[in-house]
Amino acid sequence: MSNSNGILARLAEILFTALGSDRASQTSNRPRRPVSRVRSSEEVRSAASDARGSRPGTETVRIDPDRVERLRVGYAPDRDGAPDAGEIIWTWVPYEENDGRGKDRPVLVIGRESTDRVYAVRMTSKAHDGDHDYLSIGSGDWDSQGRESWVDIEQLYSVHESGLRREAAVLDRSRYGRVASALASRYGWASA
Repeated sequence: MSNSNGILARLAEILFTALGSDRASQTSNRPRRPVSRVRSSEEVRSAASDARGSRPGTETVRIDPDRVERLRVGYAPDRDGAPDAGEIIWTWVPYEENDGRGKDRPVLVIGRESTDRVYAVRMTSKAHDGDHDYLSIGSGDWDSQGRESWVDIEQLYSVHESGLRREAAVLDRSRYGRVASALASRYGWASA
């Protein structure tokens, strides 16, 4: 009962504070807390962006692979903390709706875009048998549950190095070669 009285007293305090009355301080011995204002949708998106660890210009973004020319899909893993082709890394990936939502997920780095950005294709553990946009790569250290993984060769992402959450694993050269071959065949990119 005393817990519900405390809750009611706190609600009354909030209500009176919001209405600008001093009576709230008379109903409680606790110091008054400032009432936070309602945030705009832009402020909410910005806060979510900060929670993802990204700053404007460093987000992981989906790009049209048909517009990327002369990409060399090579194999150059180097466990140095920087994302390299052949490594599976975790980063925040936006949902297809591009509405500010997304989730942390593994992606396979396939090449370098610039000094601070790499190209990557997303991965999923959801089965995609018979789907020509997905290539099975089996299981590996990137999935703690040992599930089979699929690479989505239709969706290409640009990942900023500061958007790297962690290095998860290095895909062996043979499996990476299958992914590189599928990408080269589909988009005309050079495969090394």
